[in-house]
Amino acid sequence: MPYLQAPGNITKALDKIAKASIPPTFNQDYLATTLGMKGGSPRPVIPFLKRAGFLGTDGTPTDLYKQFKNPSARGAAAAQGLRNAYASLYGINEYVHNATDKDLKGIILQITGLEEDSKLVPSMVASFKALKAYADFDADLGGADAGEGDGDGEGDGGGGGNGLGGNLNLGYTINLNLPATNDIAVFNAIFKSLKEHLL
Repeated sequence: MPYLQAPGNITKALDKIAKASIPPTFNQDYLATTLGMKGGSPRPVIPFLKRAGFLGTDGTPTDLYKQFKNPSARGAAAAQGLRNAYASLYGINEYVHNATDKDLKGIILQITGLEEDSKLVPSMVASFKALKAYADFDADLGGADAGEGDGDGEGDGGGGGNGLGGNLNLGYTINLNLPATNDIAVFNAIFKSLKEHLL
């Protein structure tokens, strides 16, 4: 169960990620220098972001990280990150993001087997809620990723899955019955007319 003992660092990191440029590698140096999060308490942010799918195992920012930087896709990216990081919670309740704190704590206790008064459980609940604060579970990450028109797939009679989007491409097949002649001028005249009127 991913968590930070100082869950506020999740919020601080995500706020800064939204504004900062994308690094080649998100490491401790980047966290401390560019994001200004120095010291030991922010260090667990990196493994947390890896669990959420924002960073690869080598610290390379993923597509989900890049989508989070897009204000239009941020909510959907955070929702996917939450599902990634807390897959075990979503395995128990697919709508765990709507659960009360009490119910969320109960599911965490069920999965982890921790004692009810464990000091880790409040940190786990708070870490979950820190990422959830950015999430929009009604947003479509695929549509936001496409980036062209918020209305794609809406009001199109459910035909959004055909890959056409807002563009319609038509193809034509023209069958020609050419005359039986050896006069090249006839063929030249036919193709010249086609070029002028159809192509």
